[in-house]
Amino acid sequence: MNLIDTHCHLYADEFKEDLDAVITRAQEQGVKRFYLPAIDSTATEAMLGLEQAYPGVCIAMMGLHPCYVKENYKEELAHVKSWLDKRPFVAVGEIGLDFYWDKTFAGAQREAFDQQMQWALDLKIPIVIHTRNAMQETIEAVKPFAAKGLGGIFHCFSGSYESARQIVDMGFYLGIGGVLTYKNAGLPAALENIPLEHMVLETDAPYLSPVPFRGKRNESSYLQYVAEKLADVKKLSVADVAAITTANAEKIFGN
Repeated sequence: MNLIDTHCHLYADEFKEDLDAVITRAQEQGVKRFYLPAIDSTATEAMLGLEQAYPGVCIAMMGLHPCYVKENYKEELAHVKSWLDKRPFVAVGEIGLDFYWDKTFAGAQREAFDQQMQWALDLKIPIVIHTRNAMQETIEAVKPFAAKGLGGIFHCFSGSYESARQIVDMGFYLGIGGVLTYKNAGLPAALENIPLEHMVLETDAPYLSPVPFRGKRNESSYLQYVAEKLADVKKLSVADVAAITTANAEKIFGN
């Protein structure tokens, strides 16, 4: 069985002590590739170092996470642009809108999001979207870019059927992770009538561990629990879920 973790922060400090073991455990569970979303300039060195240590296995994106859009966001965007100009990346991400903690920089978040979507469109690569407490605003921001051919993933999707339908109608994919396994999430019902051809699997490790590891550090080997739950929701075999979501990921990222 081949699985792809389309979104994991394996370069995070939480993995400093046992990263090799974490990757080995995941590979033993069939996870063949790990996509690394960028956060801000402070994470670039560790992320690119991990990509270099595991060529073709750990694959970096480049972007500015909305929670890191602060007073210096223009310098951070310049950092993103300098790397996008320097070498190829599979995606611009993770980017988007997050109004959960603080709306102080809501305007700057929108500006950064639009700018990075335009860069992705210019480079003909997908985007990976982070959205929290801003689902409809995010969808509306993406629509004009999607109309011009931009594609990508709404990472860590946990919204309604109506939101899911809008997203897939734009040609975007839903990133499905540990939230699917949470008892009161309501996500299984939202996904019931959305074809699997519009979904990819992710962990968001070290965050959002699936049941039975909720509250503990997440890691890519736990992707199997997400695949099993999604198979249950879609009334398919785990092998079918793995095959379809892996094909979707390869289509998005082009490898």
